[in-house]
Amino acid sequence: MPLIVLRVAFVLVAIGIATLLVTSQGFVELDNPSWLPWAVFLGTLGMAAGTIALDVLIPRKPIEIISAVYFGLLVGVFLTYVVMLVLTPLLPAIDPKGPPNPWAIRLRTATPLLVGMVLCYLCISILVQTKDDFRFIIPYVEFAKEVKGLRPYILDTSVVIDGRIADLVETNVLDNQLIMPRFILSELQAIADSSDKLRRARGRRGLDILNRLRNNPHVDLKIYDRELPEMDGQPVDMKLVLLAKHLEGKIVTGDYNLNKVAKLHNVPVINLNDIANALKPVFLPGETVSVRIIKPGEEAGQGVGYLDDGTMIVVEGGREHIGQEVRIHVTSVLQTSAGRMVFGRYLAS
Repeated sequence: MPLIVLRVAFVLVAIGIATLLVTSQGFVELDNPSWLPWAVFLGTLGMAAGTIALDVLIPRKPIEIISAVYFGLLVGVFLTYVVMLVLTPLLPAIDPKGPPNPWAIRLRTATPLLVGMVLCYLCISILVQTKDDFRFIIPYVEFAKEVKGLRPYILDTSVVIDGRIADLVETNVLDNQLIMPRFILSELQAIADSSDKLRRARGRRGLDILNRLRNNPHVDLKIYDRELPEMDGQPVDMKLVLLAKHLEGKIVTGDYNLNKVAKLHNVPVINLNDIANALKPVFLPGETVSVRIIKPGEEAGQGVGYLDDGTMIVVEGGREHIGQEVRIHVTSVLQTSAGRMVFGRYLAS
């Protein structure tokens, strides 16, 4: 109901403005074609109808865009007033006692409209492009965009291609905002367009994962378009580190080298390989485990097998049992960022 009242009031205001325009000095005193007042009147009503139609077709408006447009209009109108104070003495004067000067009337009418149109557009454009950094501050009060979680997570190319990030997010373990930088998306698109079949498949898989995240209503995924001035000429990994510093976020990656570079710059990193290793079952020396030996090891007499979660097990005395399910006695466990390795000794049945 309030929207209906607002739209009816808007139409009535549009009719009033249209009537005011066609009865103004520029139409009454000047020699205008007979069809021009009707064109202005109907054009104003058509603009009002188009505005209402656009409002109906877009029921959900992003608040950050609306805020940017609102404050942009305020700043643009204020700047227009200031500029017109400077330009008004330079415009042709109108003698109230002399004959009307059509060009002076038109110039004085059109100049503030044109200046206002340009300045309002520029102010709105600047605020829309910098809406993520925009802060409207009143003493003791700050209005800023509310984001999910404490820190945003900046996604790397490797973690998107890997695909496990989508499964992890769907478990509701991570509820922070996910940031996909534009330069990472461009790199992913270049991989998807590669002439190499394997790279092309990996790139397309990454794009599918991004679409999966975007279509999830519980995931706050945002494409970050801006590039900071200090990113010019920097490699992709360094751009990620600089962006994470700027946004005070964390890098989500599976890249070992990026992990090291980020830590050198004191940027927090979430390594999916470390998460996966932390969730693998823990084996203690002295336990017994069943595993299938699938290939010989590097040392004489060794066999190598894998558990269902991908953990590699090196079995002393297992070379002779390749292709068989055997029980082993765990002797030691080696934990690395690349994964977990279990060393054991074959137990004769």
